[in-house]
Amino acid sequence: MRIPRPRSLAGQLFAMQVVLVAAIVAGCALFTYLTDRSQAEETARRQSRAAATAVARSPSVVAAVRSAHPTDQLQPYTERLRRDAGVNFIVIMAPDGTRWTHPEPGEIGRKYLGSIDEALQGKIYSEKHLGTLGPSVRTVAPVYDNGKITGLVSAGITIEKISEQASKQVAGLLVVAGGALALGGLGTYVINARLRRHTHGMNAAELSRMHDYHEAALHAVREGLLMLDGRRRIALVNDGARELLGLDEDAVGRQVAELGLPAPLTGALLAAEPRVDEVHLTADRVIVVNTSPVVGGEQRGTVVTLRDHTELQALSGELDSERGFTQALRSQAHEAANRLHTVVSLIELGRADEAIDFATAELELAQVLTDRVVGAVGEPVLAALLLGKAAQANERGVELVLAEDSRIDDGVLPPSLPARTLVTILGNLIDNAVDAASEAAAGSRTGDGGRPARARVTVTAHADHGELLLSVADTGAGIDPADTEEVFRRGWSTHGAGRGLGLALVRQAVHRSRGTVDLTQGPDGGAEFTVRLPLQTSEVRT
Repeated sequence: MRIPRPRSLAGQLFAMQVVLVAAIVAGCALFTYLTDRSQAEETARRQSRAAATAVARSPSVVAAVRSAHPTDQLQPYTERLRRDAGVNFIVIMAPDGTRWTHPEPGEIGRKYLGSIDEALQGKIYSEKHLGTLGPSVRTVAPVYDNGKITGLVSAGITIEKISEQASKQVAGLLVVAGGALALGGLGTYVINARLRRHTHGMNAAELSRMHDYHEAALHAVREGLLMLDGRRRIALVNDGARELLGLDEDAVGRQVAELGLPAPLTGALLAAEPRVDEVHLTADRVIVVNTSPVVGGEQRGTVVTLRDHTELQALSGELDSERGFTQALRSQAHEAANRLHTVVSLIELGRADEAIDFATAELELAQVLTDRVVGAVGEPVLAALLLGKAAQANERGVELVLAEDSRIDDGVLPPSLPARTLVTILGNLIDNAVDAASEAAAGSRTGDGGRPARARVTVTAHADHGELLLSVADTGAGIDPADTEEVFRRGWSTHGAGRGLGLALVRQAVHRSRGTVDLTQGPDGGAEFTVRLPLQTSEVRT
């Protein structure tokens, strides 16, 4: 047997609200009925009191009481007055309670059934009593003649008539209450229909379970997740997004423009159109941004996912360096084969001395930079990077020179300054310098009738006084001082679209290592980038 599904949250709220509205309307109706009945009885009491008092003080009544047969004069009078005053009965009696008048003539001469003791004491007294006409609200007033009580007057309205009046009011009240109940039920239905759409017909247990899963997934996922509302305020952010964007605990509810993020990243988050796998840089990280607007008749916000691309970008830089080094070795192997063929050919031609001179010169030329790098740079990763970049530069006709005062012993670099960071910094600086020097040399040859132009990149690397200094200068055209800050912005490049990430990565890596990077004019007229990194063990931003 299939277990019935619990009522949805909207259905539960609808039932509860209908019951609540019905209870409120019923309570108000009961309160109004009781109030109206009480007011009706009080009105009847005042009306009977007014009638009894007026009759008791009437001179004609006083005169009739003196007569031998009071009934003959008083019965027509009281009946006419009863109809005009709107009461059920007006009874005039002797002080001993014997009736002189009554709406039912058969009751004349009989004893009055109510209490007359207080009236005999000169008081006007009201009570509720069961008489010959049924339960009634009545008032008894004394009739004075020269200061003596000569008769009593009782005027009253039956409870049946009071109930009839109250029933008419209750009928109208029930109509109003029914209308209020119908209107309240309709409003409740409309509200809960809207709630049912928003909750997708789920019940409270399902919503609670979904919330628990949502919270668990939100904090477990490693990617950053950011949700913006229609006003571009942060509606939700998980731990990964806080870490990637460097957000505080009070980020929820703040405008994206107030977070202090880089302008390109802020623009991507605020964009109305979707963004797919866009790479953006913060002060410490490279992140991949994807945005998707949440729409449903109107724009409700944006869902943003963030992926940390920092490590992958660093690995890509290392891979590019290794690939370049491999290509350079392949090229050198090919060139070495050509030179070996030349040496063999000279020997076959009987020119052994020339073959020896040629081979020795080539070996000395190839070994100079290697000996210089190996002798000055004890850090193996940096040494391999410099040799690889030198081979790449040589392929493009650029000479890579290691400055004479360069010196980095093995073991000098602390664990807080990983070799990967140095590859990112120095590799990108050398690549940019080689590009600038190569382009300047090509332009010089074109402008000077094809004369060869010297293209050189000078690298300085030394560690002393608790600081690592890396400097790369080129013979390129240099950089306009007005662009000193712009060169480090992602997308700035002199090589067209799709470039301009290297120097931005350099600044980011330097910032993570708590160092500085400066741009000045080099000694050869081109640009010179100088990076200073602390060698003391300290916490590096990640």
